[in-house]
Amino acid sequence: VQLQASGGGLVQAGGSLRLSCAASGRTFSSYAMGWIRQAPGKQRELVAAISRRDTNYADSLKGRFTIARDNAKNTVYLQMNNLKPEDTAVYYCAAMGTIYYNPDRVDYWGQGTQVTVSS
Repeated sequence: VQLQASGGGLVQAGGSLRLSCAASGRTFSSYAMGWIRQAPGKQRELVAAISRRDTNYADSLKGRFTIARDNAKNTVYLQMNNLKPEDTAVYYCAAMGTIYYNPDRVDYWGQGTQVTVSS
């Protein structure tokens, strides 16, 4: 599976962005898909993940971020609203076995897309 993330950019605080991650391969629907971000000087952290039936969000992001997937298009999305400067990070999409992020158990990583939120 190859993952191609897009949709990042520069946005002012309070703005919105939608990230997309397009996957190749026929097994997309069998994976839980996640968005993981890494801010400068920090470890990667789960933003949100989605399986066929369940979702999992970082507690601090609930209500602002929404993850969705379209298995027909092999694509997972991350809608980010009311963005804050602390959301600035590289956002990676990942194919995982479950919606519970374990960096040692990610099957595939996308290349990352930069999100920068100005104050």
